[in-house]
Amino acid sequence: MITEALNNLYQSYTGNPAETIEELPSSGSNRRYFRLSGVKNLIGVSGTSIEENKAFIYMAEHFRKKGLPVPEVYCASEDHSFYLQEDLGDMLLFNAIEKGRTSSVFDEQERELLKKTITLLPTIQFAGADGFDFSQCYPQAEFNQRSILWDLNYFKYCFLKATGMEFQEDRLEDDFQKMSDVLLRNSSATFLYRDFQSRNVMIKDGAPWFIDFQEGRKGPVYYDVASFLWQAKAKYPEELRQELVAEYIHALKKYIPVDETYFLSQLRHFVLFRTLQVLGAYGFRGYFEKKPHFIQSVPFAIDNLRQLLKEEYVEYPYLCAVLRELTGLKQFSDDLKKRMLEVKVISFAYKKGIPNDPTGNGGGFVFDCRAINNPGKYERYNHFTGLDEPVIHFLEEDGEITQFLEQAYHMVDNSVKRYMDRGFTNLMVCFGCTGGRHRSVYSAQHVAEHLHSKFGIKVHLIHREQNIEEIFEPTI
Repeated sequence: MITEALNNLYQSYTGNPAETIEELPSSGSNRRYFRLSGVKNLIGVSGTSIEENKAFIYMAEHFRKKGLPVPEVYCASEDHSFYLQEDLGDMLLFNAIEKGRTSSVFDEQERELLKKTITLLPTIQFAGADGFDFSQCYPQAEFNQRSILWDLNYFKYCFLKATGMEFQEDRLEDDFQKMSDVLLRNSSATFLYRDFQSRNVMIKDGAPWFIDFQEGRKGPVYYDVASFLWQAKAKYPEELRQELVAEYIHALKKYIPVDETYFLSQLRHFVLFRTLQVLGAYGFRGYFEKKPHFIQSVPFAIDNLRQLLKEEYVEYPYLCAVLRELTGLKQFSDDLKKRMLEVKVISFAYKKGIPNDPTGNGGGFVFDCRAINNPGKYERYNHFTGLDEPVIHFLEEDGEITQFLEQAYHMVDNSVKRYMDRGFTNLMVCFGCTGGRHRSVYSAQHVAEHLHSKFGIKVHLIHREQNIEEIFEPTI
């Protein structure tokens, strides 16, 4: 039995049997973890892959000698099936930033933990590689063409084919080869962590510690940055990602000169590659091994993929076409629609009352246009609305409404960004004037077009007093 073997190891190390043995939640791998308590709290590990266990034990010992924050391995069984390591507690970085992940609003403490973690990454990549014997790595000593094509085909067979999509395999393989060439443009003697993400970082006494690095190998620095900042369920807002990339580059400059433009250009390719590799893992662990955690993560990775494809990867035209078709599949697009923001923009007359919010969310913005110079004072505009050229010319001539809308854009844009980040599905924006005919109609029309153009979201435009409705369908 596993617990008996671990208890024997515990007793041989401490001189006493463990008082309690508690199995800890499983990770994505086939390793099992146990907390053994008694004269000393230790973590017992049972791993079915002997070579993987040996790799972890070697790496942990090497990194400890370099002063890196990794758990100490105290002892192992003769056959390396079991080993005991330092107990770092229970706080994963993933859980420490839970409020930010669920709300997409990361507070200062969460941001600080992320900064500490990303700025430590170059240390393990460079200091960790100093004197490192890469022949100890498992299953590959380095990030090379074979490992790249393994991962891309992992995506193809375990995820892409599982969707039932049809595609031309030879053309896809051609683009896989092109991607391999791009990813290997720069040789590097640095340590590639491979699965560097918030579930593999623990927080002890407010500082990050690295765990689960046993699949590490020699490879380029970009991969780990992509793994960490584009982790599917981490849900980092784009501005936070950019801030953390800047923090990483600043830390990286202590080791090598950095051309920031080139770095960011090359990073994009690793982000795409890592996203495909992750989808392959989700397909295998979720669809084939039926592990719910991985199935639940698929929509987040698909969202990452959608965002990446907004900017063309000219090197891989056929692959991008396949991926766009993939993200548009009904099982993924339906899920997106459920979580997609719809903004309702309404023009109205104050004398007929402010519009009710049918979603039950209590309404949103209500902008009062009555301070703007009113075309309705002049008889020649009575037969026109804010959609007609004579009224448009009148309103724009003195620039008053343009300044008004610039302020409205700023306020509404900020809310739309936050609503999208947080997964909210409804926002109402209303513009009122005296008769609901000129100023409010002009304003609502322009805001609806602006929001659809800028964010690609669904906008439902209603000119209430004119009985006019228009739907701007989402483009994302």
